[in-house]
Amino acid sequence: MKEITIKDLDKIATDLVNKAQKNKTKKATILAFYGDLGTGKTTITQAICKILGVKEKIISPTFVIMKKYKINNGRFKNLIHIDAYRIEKSSELVRLGWEEIISDQNNLVIIEWPEKIQEIIPKDAITINLSHINESTRSICY
Repeated sequence: MKEITIKDLDKIATDLVNKAQKNKTKKATILAFYGDLGTGKTTITQAICKILGVKEKIISPTFVIMKKYKINNGRFKNLIHIDAYRIEKSSELVRLGWEEIISDQNNLVIIEWPEKIQEIIPKDAITINLSHINESTRSICY
């Protein structure tokens, strides 16, 4: 467990990208961000996207559920950002092409609120737990 502030963000994001790129799965690599509202799930996702060269503005896809970005950085060709906050049943994500998404090793999938779809998250997902310490400090464990 590490305590982080905004100044640590690029280092943490770089570390997570490196961990994802070293993942030896034959399927998509999944970063599953657990944490209450305001713990920094989207902020870290934005930093990861910046490192991977995503030019678009990154906002949490709360209402559209999923956004896909083309990337060309290392082993990944696509970054898929999923916000499962509004999902009531895993079958909703399955209907959006979940099986196809996770079967493609060129995909890096970032999921906010993975506890909402826990039963379909692969066992080899990289788990990142965030918690709120104070206004400027978070705890992160991965």
